[in-house]
Amino acid sequence: MSSAYINGIGVFFPNQPVTNDDIENVLGMVNGKPSRSKKRILNSNGIITRYYAIDPVTGKQTHNNAQITAEAIQNLTAKVNFSLEELDCLVCGTSGADQLFPHHGLMVHGELGFPPCEVASTAGVCCAGVSAFKYGYMNVLSGLTKNAITTGSELVSNALRSVYFQPEIDSKVDALSKNPTLSFEKDFIRWMLSDAAGAVLIENAPRPDGLSLKIDWIDYISYANELGACMYMGAKKLEDDSLKGWREVENPDEVYQESYFAVQQDVKLLGENIIPYGGKGLSRVRAKRNLDSNKINWFLPHYSSEFFREQTYEEIAKAGVPIPYKKWFTNLTTKGNTGSASIFVMLEELLYSGNLKKGETIFCLVPESSRFSYAYIHLTVV
Repeated sequence: MSSAYINGIGVFFPNQPVTNDDIENVLGMVNGKPSRSKKRILNSNGIITRYYAIDPVTGKQTHNNAQITAEAIQNLTAKVNFSLEELDCLVCGTSGADQLFPHHGLMVHGELGFPPCEVASTAGVCCAGVSAFKYGYMNVLSGLTKNAITTGSELVSNALRSVYFQPEIDSKVDALSKNPTLSFEKDFIRWMLSDAAGAVLIENAPRPDGLSLKIDWIDYISYANELGACMYMGAKKLEDDSLKGWREVENPDEVYQESYFAVQQDVKLLGENIIPYGGKGLSRVRAKRNLDSNKINWFLPHYSSEFFREQTYEEIAKAGVPIPYKKWFTNLTTKGNTGSASIFVMLEELLYSGNLKKGETIFCLVPESSRFSYAYIHLTVV
């Protein structure tokens, strides 16, 4: 039976890391005033540094999404000595391409300028990188292509600038101290999200030297049939919980006045469901794959905030997959929440850490709150 392997991972972070004290210097202040909720939110999410494709001096954008994705691919190919002349398939996942169309993958292909090949894009938020990864994996596993490069990238900082946010944020400050979950409002997003790109080389044979990661399986489950939209952009949530997209607006001025293009989160829906439904999906995967937590050596959970760390620990144990903290690996605090790039950002750091040993297994959990979908990945070090 044929197999597929991760034979290299490249990442790219634009500019220098931004500390908590410097966020508003880069993104700007909402309504011309320092955020009164910033400190509480940062204490909750635990993030210390993140990256923005914005010049901290001029406030101008330094890269677009296609460019940071191309940088990650170039870092990958240089690291593993792979020529893009040999590439059969490119698949790019992101939550926010630089334009509505052409699709993101085509823009990345154009940015790099390598010879013709199959190019596709996947949409979503945190799971967009995984869906791109699964597309490339299936291509290689089925024998349709010898190799694939798949990416997850996010450039969200330009939408986090103060001009996109409304002054009503400060009216919620008192509630934040009473219920930490309430911090997941518009203001929360500004202190969490980060720009980054990750690129993965998938081939039909492991590397002759060094370590590879055999892709054992990938499961991707949506619960959109049971839950409404939770995290959204380019839309407004109505009283009946449906979304009104920006193209449905009769007066174009309303799109700006109502912050249609601010990243928004239904915090009540998030707090009640993001962890339990991840456990629900995990129970299903455990039964399907006969997943044994005792045989897992490394656990890479993507979560948006340290606030969810203990809840995740308890929920996976309830689902029959208890994993002690000593097996966990995450870099949220230093890289920020990089969305669809996050799992690749974690895997890259772990793969080149020198801590992996042949025969060890890696289990990855990637939740997406946009309308509650979850990805589960199992890898073996070879």
